[in-house]
Parts: sequence; structure tokens; C-alpha cells
Amino acid sequence: MTLKLGVPNKGRLNERTVELLTKSGIDLGEDIGRRLYLKAKNQDIEIIFVRAQDIPTFIAEGSIDMGITGLDETAESGKDLMNILNLQFGFCHLSVAVPEESGITDASQIKDGSRIATSFPNLTKKYFEDLGIKVEVIVVTGACEIMPYLGVSDYIADLVSTGSTLKTNRLREVGSIIESQAAVITSEQAMKKNGQAIQDVVDSFQSVIIAENKKYIMADIPKDKLPEAEKIIPGIGGPTVLEIAGNSSFLAVHAVVDGDKVFKTIAELKRIGAKGILTTPIERLVN
Repeated sequence: MTLKLGVPNKGRLNERTVELLTKSGIDLGEDIGRRLYLKAKNQDIEIIFVRAQDIPTFIAEGSIDMGITGLDETAESGKDLMNILNLQFGFCHLSVAVPEESGITDASQIKDGSRIATSFPNLTKKYFEDLGIKVEVIVVTGACEIMPYLGVSDYIADLVSTGSTLKTNRLREVGSIIESQAAVITSEQAMKKNGQAIQDVVDSFQSVIIAENKKYIMADIPKDKLPEAEKIIPGIGGPTVLEIAGNSSFLAVHAVVDGDKVFKTIAELKRIGAKGILTTPIERLVN
């Protein structure tokens, strides 16, 4: 049975999602960017390119089996779905922001009857209901930051990454509605129908995410320094140790290390007399 996977057709999640698919071994071929759907080469997977905000609805209705979208879009949809893997990219949060000159420092200070412009009406409405504040939610499809200036709204609720856009438009964050990142979403119905295929894709994504934070290090270590080398580069289940042809004084030691520890690791290996140290990236790592 063909697995249908929905991915964002554009926007902040598109490029990284396509990269993740490619690194995971899902071959999208040469038609990517020109078609709204395509069949992965040599795999029973169909990729559907749709708007990120539509993916939760399509999964809930059974049109696709799984999808990659933001946790913000999933929560906004209100659909009963399963988040089976956070993808560690597309980090942002849905924030309430006000003009700097408003004097407001916390969302709880916003008065009843205030107008809030947002692309996330459901989350925004619930947020203010939980605060006990009655606001008028004005739905816009983009450029929320300009709405107070135009007089369309008093305040906004919009996605924030670095906050630079808010500062440019002289807006200040006063409340956070939800934290978000890209995630793999599916439904119980899809898991019952195509669970193993879904899990295979998730495992593939996971192996790429793990590998991106790792490096493979190789070094020739003096044979009598092997115990020290094993402490420096313990690897996942221990380093790989190999004999070197024609050199009985050294051993080739290979291991996986955390990417942020490479500098320190190389320095420590050099101190015990290691030579020929080489590091390489890892495409996938399956534990």
C-alpha cells in the first residue's frame, strides 16, 4: 500500500524538509519544484506538496497518511493527531505583540474589546479566553506587523523566530501562546493502516537528525596509548580498533563523537601521540 506523505510546498519549512527527505534516502527525482505530487524512486512512497496549514486537516480526513508541518499549525487545526517525531528545525513561537509606545508589558494588561490581528485565530482566542479577556480576533493571512500601524488592529499574535521583525516595526512581545517546531504528524487511523511504513520513514528521519550532530573521527594511536584513547573517544558502543599493515607500533582507532566536542577531542588525541587524525560528516546514524 502506497504511503502518502504531505510536505510543505513553500514557506519556512519547505527547504529543510526537502533536504531531510533527500538525506533520508527518499529520492524525489528531478521533477521536484514542478509537480504537486510525485512518487519516490524505488520506494512505495508518494510525496504530496501542499500548504503547511492544510497538512493536519488532510491527515485527519485520511487523504494522506503522515506529514511534516509545524506544531503551531497542528494545534491551530484542532484535529486529534499524533506527533511522532520532533524534527529539531523551524523553531519559533506564537507571540502576542504590542506597539512599544502602548505601555503594556504583559498580555494580561490588554483590555476587553481590543482587536488582535493574527493568522492563528483559534489559538489566539483560546489564549485570551484563558486570561479572561474578551478580544476581537481579526484574521489576516500575513504581514501582521503592519496591522497596528494601519489601524486594522490594536495588537497582533504572530510567529516569532528571532524577534528582529517585531523590533523593526516597533513592536514588543508581551506573551507567548505556543512553542513550535517542525514535526512528523500522523493519526491513529493511519497508524493502524500503514503503521510499519510510517515507522520506517520516522526511523529514517531520526537517523539523519542524530547524524547531523555527530562526526566520525579516525586516528592512528600508539599501541600503548590505547586505554587512554578509549577514554577520549569511547564511541557509541566502544571505538573500532584495527591493525595497521606494516606498522606494529600504532593502531587505527575509529569512533563517533559529538560535533561540538571535535576540537577538544582532537587536542586530547594529539597529546597522547595520535597521528593522521581525520574527521568526516555522517549522513545517517542508526542506533
